Amino acid sequence: MAPHQYQLLCLENPILDIISKKDGRALLDEYTLDPNGFTMADDKHKSIYDKLLSDPNAVLTAGGAAQNTARGVQYILEPDSVVYFGCVGNDEYAEKLQEANKKVGLKVFYRVDEKEPTGRCGVVVTDHNRSLVTDLAAANCYKVEHLKEHWDMVENSKAYFVGGYHLTVCVPAVMALAEDAAKNNKPFALSLNAPFICQFFKDPLDQTAPYWDYIVGNETEAVAYAEAHSLDLTAPQEIVKHLANLPKKNTQRKRVAIITQGTEPTLVAVQGEEEVKSYPVHPIDKTKIEDTTGAGDAFAAGFFAGIAKGESLEKCVDMGQWLAALGIQEQGPGYPFPKQTYTASS
Repeated sequence: MAPHQYQLLCLENPILDIISKKDGRALLDEYTLDPNGFTMADDKHKSIYDKLLSDPNAVLTAGGAAQNTARGVQYILEPDSVVYFGCVGNDEYAEKLQEANKKVGLKVFYRVDEKEPTGRCGVVVTDHNRSLVTDLAAANCYKVEHLKEHWDMVENSKAYFVGGYHLTVCVPAVMALAEDAAKNNKPFALSLNAPFICQFFKDPLDQTAPYWDYIVGNETEAVAYAEAHSLDLTAPQEIVKHLANLPKKNTQRKRVAIITQGTEPTLVAVQGEEEVKSYPVHPIDKTKIEDTTGAGDAFAAGFFAGIAKGESLEKCVDMGQWLAALGIQEQGPGYPFPKQTYTASS
């Protein structure tokens, strides 16, 4: 019997999201948080998790950018299409992650760290904003040896997606996938994830750049990339074109760069092509927006589900926007059940 083929293998940091709307503004002030920002937790932030958990209406759900994306791709594709790698603790939070993944049929291979707890992300929701406070904990303990132990899963996957946050954890694992993709002409995709990845992890990011077949980020991350690389570029249209045309290892594939801009048009540049294509975002009634956490992850999921299906770039963008619109109507980075089926926009 031929080995099972996965459409996509994802690697990054599995996190349990703790989402609360209670006392949001007070928590922003107490911990000096940006209403729509991202903070890596240090000692002064550790108490925020207990405060969020004290909210009887707090929602606990699977998080971590690439895990959100992996669940989203699996939400769209046939069962058993996606496999995900990361590191968790040996605790009840890891069990909650497993439950959320089973709900959409996502296969996971977690490395279990016996010393560190499962990573947590506190999500402080105010209006339509969300401030993320992340403690990686066990997610920070991933080892390339774990990936090598399950290399048959790599060999039996048609494409790879890595969240940029993993560049803070295990660059050798990222590079193992990147190099294998180039060697075997498989698509390799990376998400920028956050401005600080471009700013403070520039060297590992640049190490992966020649291997990108797809690079995706938002306008804030694009500007951070340009500033970190001293580029005389400020317009997202210019930056996305620059990203598309960086030197590339696998010349059998043209690189595609995608920049999302919230409610503004999604920008797509293809290596060697002059035109940057702009795709308007389909409007959604603001009263239906529940939580924007994971919107970018959902877009990436819809987009790469389209790539897996062999769809046109235009349709892939439409699928990404469709799934992002569904996701922001849920509390936390999730998708509605019973499952909805993609229909092209009019």
